[in-house]
Amino acid sequence: MTAWTRLKRRATRARLRIRVRNKLPRDKAIAWVKSQRRAGSGIVTHHRADCVTQEVTGYLIPTLYRAGERDLARDLARWEASVQRADGGFVCPTADVPYTFDTAQVVRGFLAVLNDLPELEDNVRRACDYVADHIAPDGEVLHDSYETWRVADGSLFSPYCNLYVLPPLAEAGRRLGEPRYEEATYRSLRYFKRRPDVVTFKPELGSLSHIFGYILEALVDLGETDLARQGLAQAAALQTPEGAIPAYPGVSWVCSTGVAQVAIAWWKSGEKEPARRALRYLETIQNPSGGFYGSYGEGALYLPNEEISWAAKYFIDLSLLIGEEHA
Repeated sequence: MTAWTRLKRRATRARLRIRVRNKLPRDKAIAWVKSQRRAGSGIVTHHRADCVTQEVTGYLIPTLYRAGERDLARDLARWEASVQRADGGFVCPTADVPYTFDTAQVVRGFLAVLNDLPELEDNVRRACDYVADHIAPDGEVLHDSYETWRVADGSLFSPYCNLYVLPPLAEAGRRLGEPRYEEATYRSLRYFKRRPDVVTFKPELGSLSHIFGYILEALVDLGETDLARQGLAQAAALQTPEGAIPAYPGVSWVCSTGVAQVAIAWWKSGEKEPARRALRYLETIQNPSGGFYGSYGEGALYLPNEEISWAAKYFIDLSLLIGEEHA
């Protein structure tokens, strides 16, 4: 081998190392998600679980589609269609009980692949009918059960996270020409906007940053950016120089999912630097497997020993958003 050939090979290896280093965190997270798929089924809730989650599989479909895993995204959408209930709903992982929130997240998945799989339109309509029928006349989003929303201290997740039900319902209304879905969306949005504390980052487990992130991203997606910024300012006041955001005010531990979600809302609202810091921080806590525990730090209360599928989802989403600016 000549000296010139050795030099070229070293240069090639160096370029490859640079490319791998730049893409490795996102690529590792995508590979982790793919490893959590059960054959002929969906994505499991976490790395120690056997049960799949229709909800998280649903909103992972657009993530995987944008990440270039389109065959997998379409396959997961077909699986979701195969398990849809006769009433249009989708169930939680641990009981045969449909949830409005979960059903709306599967709608996100269906919409992501609808152009590729137009035969899913009936599934979209039935799921949206279920969601719209569970929005009360005053706009409150209703569920048949809230048991799976219970957290470690016995309280429940804030019902304000039901705002995250609304963007896919509105999108379906626009794309399918169904004004009923859009009417239900904005009737519900008015309900939430009447709550004076809807964007208050509360010092309680039920309102941890994961839930707060649902609220803020939904508001941005629904065009309520000014309202979302009120909540984002509270998170910004707590963000560390390294980019971490406490799980809620008054604690030092972090919820990995929440850091990514709040950062997504920052990015979508035009606040780029705190989002970049959050992404850099998440890259430092990513597990060697490519996944993320639910929370990190002393006293962590949110699935601190489980690599949860929704943490990887939002990390990938954030990485894709920020990466698109430099594409």
